[in-house]
Amino acid sequence: MFDIQSSLKRKTILNLSSSSKICSLFSPFHTMRRSSAIASTFLFRSICTSHAAGALSASATSNHRLLQAALFSSGPHPHRRWLSSLLDSVTGSSTRALSLGVVGAVASLAAAVSMSQEVYAKEPLRQELVPKEVVLYQYEACPFCNKVKAFLDYYDVPYKVVEVNPFSKKEIKWSDYKKVPILVVDGEQLVDSSAIIDQLSQKVLSDKNASSVSGDDEETKWRRWVDNHLVHVLSPNIYRNTSEALEAFDYIASNGNFGFTEKITVKYAGAAAMYFVSKKLKKKYNITDERAALYEAAETWVDALAGRDFLGGSKPNLADLAVFGVLRPIRYLRSGKDMVEHTRIGEWYTRMESSVGDSSGIRS
Repeated sequence: MFDIQSSLKRKTILNLSSSSKICSLFSPFHTMRRSSAIASTFLFRSICTSHAAGALSASATSNHRLLQAALFSSGPHPHRRWLSSLLDSVTGSSTRALSLGVVGAVASLAAAVSMSQEVYAKEPLRQELVPKEVVLYQYEACPFCNKVKAFLDYYDVPYKVVEVNPFSKKEIKWSDYKKVPILVVDGEQLVDSSAIIDQLSQKVLSDKNASSVSGDDEETKWRRWVDNHLVHVLSPNIYRNTSEALEAFDYIASNGNFGFTEKITVKYAGAAAMYFVSKKLKKKYNITDERAALYEAAETWVDALAGRDFLGGSKPNLADLAVFGVLRPIRYLRSGKDMVEHTRIGEWYTRMESSVGDSSGIRS
């Protein structure tokens, strides 16, 4: 009797050891993005706990097949066959408890992914509200132009992009307004980025969504902060030194409307000019340390979120789109990389990238 009990204990220890192997092998899945990581955790815990509990009972082959079916039913995934092979290799196979636990975890995964897609999806307009023709006259690296584009992209409004040559400005000679952005909506000219967004919001958004455009509320407060503060710390950072100025103008020259000779002139002459201009702007806005000012602005914005995914709550509002728009041209420059590395703004920015999605613009 004593020997039989010892034998049973040894088998139990072996099975529990096998379940520990599953736990350690599943741990890399915790590096997935937040929604998937939550569901992966459920899956991981279900397998570990259920398998350990079921190691003491006789498991049936049918339950093992049920588990495999549950894993395969979660849709195409590069690790499905690896998971199936792993299950085949574990001593004692799967129990009914394990099967049911994984089925529940798979359901949780589907719900989490669905919820994530719902929260971070574009917000297209009702078809009858979409303008028939929208044309944006812009500079590719202009923060104010990018603020308008963030609005158009998020609401999935198709628009034609006309890149303006900053030297000749021949593309906007027809207009009395000699700056960018200029947005032409069904023949009507709109100018000044914040005014463009206000007028466009009133044209294309429902009364509920557009109600805060002219109100003295949180959204309006932070939109003003973007125009009156955030944009002013960008140039001193983008053109902080000669190497960063050249990096920025290499991007501008590559994406702007320039001929071959103009590209060379823009890159080197423009970088040199803006390096000195940025020093004047730094003095004008009382900025002593460019990076410190940028980091402080980023942290101020994160504090304003107060733990919310967006200032608008579960979805971006006009202030979210404004901040994202003006930061988008610098995100992958040295200044933007430093900002994300040294502040808490990265997670919000990633959510915004997911929400705004691909551009709805078409270059002329």
